[in-house]
Amino acid sequence: MPVPADPTVLHPMPGQPRVVLLKPLVTSPLIEVGEFSYYDDPDDPTAFETRNVLYHYGPEKLVIGKYCALGTGTRFLMNGANHRMDGPSTFPFPTMGGSWAEHFDLLTGLPGRGDTVVGNDVWFGHGSTVLPGVRIGHGAIIAAGSVVTSDVPDYGIVGGNPARLIRSRYDADDIARLLAVAWWDWPAEHLTRHVRTVMSGSVADLEAAAPGD
Repeated sequence: MPVPADPTVLHPMPGQPRVVLLKPLVTSPLIEVGEFSYYDDPDDPTAFETRNVLYHYGPEKLVIGKYCALGTGTRFLMNGANHRMDGPSTFPFPTMGGSWAEHFDLLTGLPGRGDTVVGNDVWFGHGSTVLPGVRIGHGAIIAAGSVVTSDVPDYGIVGGNPARLIRSRYDADDIARLLAVAWWDWPAEHLTRHVRTVMSGSVADLEAAAPGD
């Protein structure tokens, strides 16, 4: 029987410390990551929580699905980055301390955009940035250097600043079929037997390989 890969190891690629699986790495209760999603960084991929998830003071969560590939410099800006924009200045005076801290009520209750949610099987290109509250669909591709300011549809390819939909990887009927198959939820042993189909097969091939009820 083919042996599945181990989703609990920190560095899945022997001799490549620049690659980490995120699920066994993250410790914050505000970050949820599915199995086999990884981050690649030649400097320090283990610093993902502090270097790549920014202004994360809660309560909003960052949720990343399974089998996502995060290129070097992929960053998520969270709701803590928000500033007031309804007055003459956007500067957060109360955070500087002193008697300015007495006005901290001016910063509490700022509008937030909710959780940032990434689906399964999403590929983030080098240096991509995701803004607070964005939802990225399954199978999406985020081009290198993109700034994602709004939701991305399932199997959409987006790029630019702000990121715009370039094209869809499949037509609407095939996307519905792919979402119904949901290969990312297959048991590990079954998926292991059909890796070639998942990576290079057609939608029909994938449907044929799906586990029975």
